[in-house]
Amino acid sequence: MSLNFRFAIVSDLHIALPQTIWDHPSRFHLVEVSISAFESVLEHLTQLDLDFLLIPGDLTQHGEAENHQWLQNRLSQLPFPSYVIPGNHDLPVLMANEQSIGFADFPKYYHKFGYDNPQQHYYSCQLSPGLRLIGLNSNTFNHKNEQIGRVDDQQLQWLENELSTIRKRDKNELIFVMIHHNIVEHLPNQADHPLANRYMLENAIDLRKILKKHEVKLVFTGHLHVQDVACDDGIYDITTGSLVSYPHPYRVLEYSQDEVGREWLQIVSHRVESVPDFPNLQTLSHKWMSDRSQPFLIKLLTLPPLNLPLEEARNLAPNLCDFWAKIADGDAMLHYPHFPHHVRSYIEEYSAIKNGNKALIDNYSTLLIRSQELEVGRRENYILPNYQLPIGT
Repeated sequence: MSLNFRFAIVSDLHIALPQTIWDHPSRFHLVEVSISAFESVLEHLTQLDLDFLLIPGDLTQHGEAENHQWLQNRLSQLPFPSYVIPGNHDLPVLMANEQSIGFADFPKYYHKFGYDNPQQHYYSCQLSPGLRLIGLNSNTFNHKNEQIGRVDDQQLQWLENELSTIRKRDKNELIFVMIHHNIVEHLPNQADHPLANRYMLENAIDLRKILKKHEVKLVFTGHLHVQDVACDDGIYDITTGSLVSYPHPYRVLEYSQDEVGREWLQIVSHRVESVPDFPNLQTLSHKWMSDRSQPFLIKLLTLPPLNLPLEEARNLAPNLCDFWAKIADGDAMLHYPHFPHHVRSYIEEYSAIKNGNKALIDNYSTLLIRSQELEVGRRENYILPNYQLPIGT
């Protein structure tokens, strides 16, 4: 495998064997399709001559041992290597209980899928000459044993040392980083919004500084259940929606080098349209999400920065029932002309608009990752949305 290769990303699988499924009246996750949707994806991916598969966390419904075991067994049957990291649902407790595995147990389940050290929740492995994957753990516990999204200091120091060693050995090695929590904002003011900040890494700035220093440009995340491509200071955070949430997406990506030495990453998104028990999965799932969105929407409208009175929020929320489905689908275009001006302006900030123009890059786009121009700083980032004119970011 040279620097022309194909890989896939499937995120937030939330694998749940039938006997482990638990219900809650407001959950967005349609875990009933977790296994059948994953099997549908694998059927497609095994036809594509993939070089590898990335799964950026939330492998299981809630860290159940039998769900981890099922996934481990299924991945071992694939004709291409797979690499995983833990999500918050995979390590919900520090010590094992009757439902979930303990924090220390995770690497032992996935020693064939990135984790060669059973005592360490992060890893670095060479996928091929010139290509390396670093898998990070963003799940830690505070002094109250509460789970938080943060890369601990020991891991940050390990990462600094690892990247320094790699760059001394080969300054041009292409490095991918995979981590569950977002490190670049995908939603307006995500790092500070009371509903969205838990999807951001608490110390994202610290991590980005290290990645920037060592010229790491590509990071693959999950957790948010949204299709989105975001960039901050030359670092792309490509987050992939959940396989058990509308629109049940996954991505196939191709990295290639052209005749003048420029290196590109092409992103193509796919959807699971149906599974045996849900032949109209897209329609049913969209309705599932819309029907359960009211509590979330009322919080969105009553919390800062809008701070609407509860009664006004209750009146507006039904007209926004498909708001999150549009965000999750990627490349959202939102227009609510009958809303009060300040509400309409805020909601429309979530649209795929940049500098007054449509920026439809979340599902289908091509990123220029390396070229002579990038080396001399003449163009910091470059994104080519499919079927559109080039735009800068």
